[in-house]
Amino acid sequence: MNKNTKISTVREIGRQVDWNTRQNKRLVEAVLALRTKDEAERFLRDLMTESEIKEFADRLEAASLLYRDVQYNAIEEKVMLSSATVARIAKWLNGPLGGYRLILSRISNYHSPSKLRKGLSLSP
Repeated sequence: MNKNTKISTVREIGRQVDWNTRQNKRLVEAVLALRTKDEAERFLRDLMTESEIKEFADRLEAASLLYRDVQYNAIEEKVMLSSATVARIAKWLNGPLGGYRLILSRISNYHSPSKLRKGLSLSP
């Protein structure tokens, strides 16, 4: 894939968000400036309501479960998300931007699907 193809794909998938606005650039800069877990917790709590934090944490959990091939209905019951939300998360998880996949590969306690297929449990 060449550089132009990649840019075209990003524009197609992310066209709803204009990342070039001053506010959106500032948000990305703020996230990149976080250095510790404590800083991240404090910033996210100031930025979002408790219910928004829960919603985003639930979405990340759903993405993790989807990546490990857990069935939709099990995810809906465990994480308490609607089937439409789980389907939307699956769409983005499998999409070309790879944001969920990138983060899942970096966070602690992450297990790749291939390891789980070899008999590892989903529970920590």
